[in-house]
Amino acid sequence: MAIKEIHRATLQTWLTEGSLSQGVETGLLDLRNEADFAKGHPLFATNVPLRRLEAEASAFVPRKDTRLVLVDGGHKIAHQGAEILERLGYTDINVLRGGIPGWLDNGGNGSPTFDIPGVIFATAVQDVDGTPGITVDELAALQARKADIAILDTRTPPEFELGHVPGARNLPVAELLQRFLDYVPSPDTRVIVSCAGLPRAILGAQTLISAGVPNEVVYLIDGTPAWTRSGRELESGHAETFAHPSSKAVEFGLKVAEKLVRRGGLKTIDRAGIDKWSAESGRTTYVLDVRLPHEYAQGHLPGALSSPGGQLIAVSHRTVAVRGARIVLVDDTGTRAKTTAFWLARRGWEVRVHTHIQAEAEKADTRREFEPS
Repeated sequence: MAIKEIHRATLQTWLTEGSLSQGVETGLLDLRNEADFAKGHPLFATNVPLRRLEAEASAFVPRKDTRLVLVDGGHKIAHQGAEILERLGYTDINVLRGGIPGWLDNGGNGSPTFDIPGVIFATAVQDVDGTPGITVDELAALQARKADIAILDTRTPPEFELGHVPGARNLPVAELLQRFLDYVPSPDTRVIVSCAGLPRAILGAQTLISAGVPNEVVYLIDGTPAWTRSGRELESGHAETFAHPSSKAVEFGLKVAEKLVRRGGLKTIDRAGIDKWSAESGRTTYVLDVRLPHEYAQGHLPGALSSPGGQLIAVSHRTVAVRGARIVLVDDTGTRAKTTAFWLARRGWEVRVHTHIQAEAEKADTRREFEPS
């Protein structure tokens, strides 16, 4: 099979044709190493470094006839990746001519991307839903007078431990409803949701508001960067153990998550439905376990990939490499899956919540955990 090079215009067309729910599938893989990818990824492709491609391609792109586009830094490693994928049996492989530099030429930053950037999506949510926010000066004033507040930082545990607003506790977005009552037992406590900017703070705050928790909820405008710009210092450490939530918290989470189900018109799917989806040619189905990584490692549904919901909500492209794919979410009680599904559906994905109860899952197999980072 000859390796096909495509121009930027072709990829632009593929990224704009149809919608995510109309079944027009394109897989977009960025083969640069992690460090180069972290410096900038204007296409919002899924990062699978060349050295990992052979081992991980089937997890990120399950269907061998998916239309694939490979991008690099302009140094032709995408062609090496194409040869690897051809050996693995993939049949529709395309290389973006010029790689990322070619994409950016002549105003590529204004072109369509694979995924909706988190800041753009969250800002749109804030505009539509009117998510309230407070400034760091207002938060500091509340702290100074020892007001009844709870600061919830919705980033990943490693990010939280590096630096957070003093007094904050770590609770990723997908964990908010499941554990809320253990973190905020009083309905009179004012809740401030923080992150390292906007996306996960806005989405976290709006999750609580949309689910109808009785507390006043706001997000911290510009999060930790605004805190340090104001001349204040961050705290580090204070890692959460994320023990199993109390039965009271679980019950509360299940109750309020149903409001998200109704608001979002969320649908469920059973094992037979997943098997039917997976057997359909021309469509890709991901089964993603949205619990925390240590829970996934202790036992999970066979074939499910680890993709903690808090990150999946904000940066779905880190795990879901095929635009137009269908997504099935699973957890232990359904609360985290419903929370995640609510936001993925608003991002345009065709998503279902698995009716499976994780306690019945088989023990962990040897599959590598594919979690967004």
